[in-house]
Amino acid sequence: MKFLFLGAGVVGGTVGAWVAEHYDDVYFLDQGPVAEAMKKNGITTYLGDDPAKKVNVKVKLIDSLDEAGDIDVICLGVKNYSLEPVAKAIKEKLGDKPIIISMANGIDNQRVLPKIFSKVVYCVISYNGWLDEPGLIGYQKKGPIIIGTLKGELRGEMKEISDIFNKGVETVVTDHIQDAIHSKIVINLTNSVTTLLGPDFQKEPNRKLLQVLLSGTLYEGIEILKAAGYKECKLGGMPSWGLLWASWKLPRLITGPLFEKNVKKMVMSSMAQDVFKHGDGNTELNSINGYIVELADKVNHKAPFNRAMYELCKREFVKPDFKSVPIEDIWREVQSRM
Repeated sequence: MKFLFLGAGVVGGTVGAWVAEHYDDVYFLDQGPVAEAMKKNGITTYLGDDPAKKVNVKVKLIDSLDEAGDIDVICLGVKNYSLEPVAKAIKEKLGDKPIIISMANGIDNQRVLPKIFSKVVYCVISYNGWLDEPGLIGYQKKGPIIIGTLKGELRGEMKEISDIFNKGVETVVTDHIQDAIHSKIVINLTNSVTTLLGPDFQKEPNRKLLQVLLSGTLYEGIEILKAAGYKECKLGGMPSWGLLWASWKLPRLITGPLFEKNVKKMVMSSMAQDVFKHGDGNTELNSINGYIVELADKVNHKAPFNRAMYELCKREFVKPDFKSVPIEDIWREVQSRM
């Protein structure tokens, strides 16, 4: 199989580099500073706990889809808000031949890609990463990633893809991709909270209220998913639903130390990177929090936490001078919906 990673940000860059280190037929396509960085230095990744130990991979680049030729698999490292025009450009140049792997958060890719392509695989990323600069990416844990299709098709192709990917990063094929996708959506719900609090959210002095907001948002998301019929899919080193339940239900005297340990592991989320680094107004808010609010309406859940985060983010993120929202103001917004 011949692979093209289209988009070499945090997700496309890490997965692509890990695979390219061990498999020859991997190509990359991006633009601007990312493309220039890859041409000059390849892609460098490092484990956050050991930043001095960097791994550099020289990668093969193409400059446009016109050069893609006989690509078998296209791994889309673009977020859902950019997905449709990219997908249409691929279809125009390459038709319906390649298998498309979408690595975006949320479920908007399920609304877009099946209308354009007949062979679509969804990929859930079970680790956190960050972009220090184009071509230099840190990560907390190397994988795993989970792949699957909506109707159980492409089993042979996914087996071949996972065999290749496993050379560089643990890759699991699942028959329950919707559960995996929705389990990741729950984890991503806290992105709205930490983005509202600003880049220094870890230093928030009101630890009790911070735990209430983060734990309440997660627990509420789980309750909404359960009501909608989704089940937990364990995602690598990410917190289990049982642990999230405990953080919300049990006294802080018991859960506080573990909460603090997990908060220390949290890095600037993809939503925060969009807001504070890119500043172009595009975020995953609708694809994550907006979707959960939509689902809450279907199952008749008040969703005060997630509804408050969604409305606050919509209101605050459009401000040109947005920096942060005081935690007490966020809590008042939640309380007004209880």
